[in-house]
Amino acid sequence: MRSSATSSARPSVSEAKPDKTFRRRPQLSEEVATHLRGQVMTAALRPGDHVRLDETAQRLGVSVTPVREALLTLRGEGMVNLVPRRGYVVAELSRLDVEDLFWLQGEIAVKLALRTADVITEDQLGELDWCNRRLRSALDSGDVTGVQDAEFDFHRVHNHVADGRKLAWFLLAATRYTPARLYATDPEWGDVAVDSHAQLIDAYRAGDRDGVVEQTRRQFIDGATRLTRHLEAAGIWE
Repeated sequence: MRSSATSSARPSVSEAKPDKTFRRRPQLSEEVATHLRGQVMTAALRPGDHVRLDETAQRLGVSVTPVREALLTLRGEGMVNLVPRRGYVVAELSRLDVEDLFWLQGEIAVKLALRTADVITEDQLGELDWCNRRLRSALDSGDVTGVQDAEFDFHRVHNHVADGRKLAWFLLAATRYTPARLYATDPEWGDVAVDSHAQLIDAYRAGDRDGVVEQTRRQFIDGATRLTRHLEAAGIWE
């Protein structure tokens, strides 16, 4: 039996102080990071541009703290550099960077799609079809947020069928660098996405694994081409 002195010296779980190293980062800083990431990937912030804390915070209507935390995140991702006496500066973004991002996404997506092909049911195909009809409706009505939500839901449902949680997580992490709003405001991209989804569903129904791979790669090839064309027009590689 432990003595009362020993027991009283050890705090209970409820009395123990929380370990601050395990506090979750505020969601606001994540939202700021997402916004800035999109700005960099669409050349709204160009290589060499300064990202000033006060100006960014004022523009986004937040305090300086989440902006600073977001920039630390982006620095770790290689999207900005911290330059002595100059602050945060947007890093270079090459054609190869864009190619590599979409190659990685495509490879993971194909792996998930082939797993999906082995197990997907008619009910799940119906759910994918419903998501695709939602996407078509949002595109037709010009609902940009609805387009983004429907596209996300399609791939969320799809990747859930594959039951590859780690692969799906890596894919989600990689797609953080694709500017969703840029695509959601592009009607031509929308037409390709809806058609590709429809053909992917048909390939699953037919047991056509080659068709599954083709339609999965199609969207990532199209996405890379559109983003490269956008950045070329912005002149960041002149």
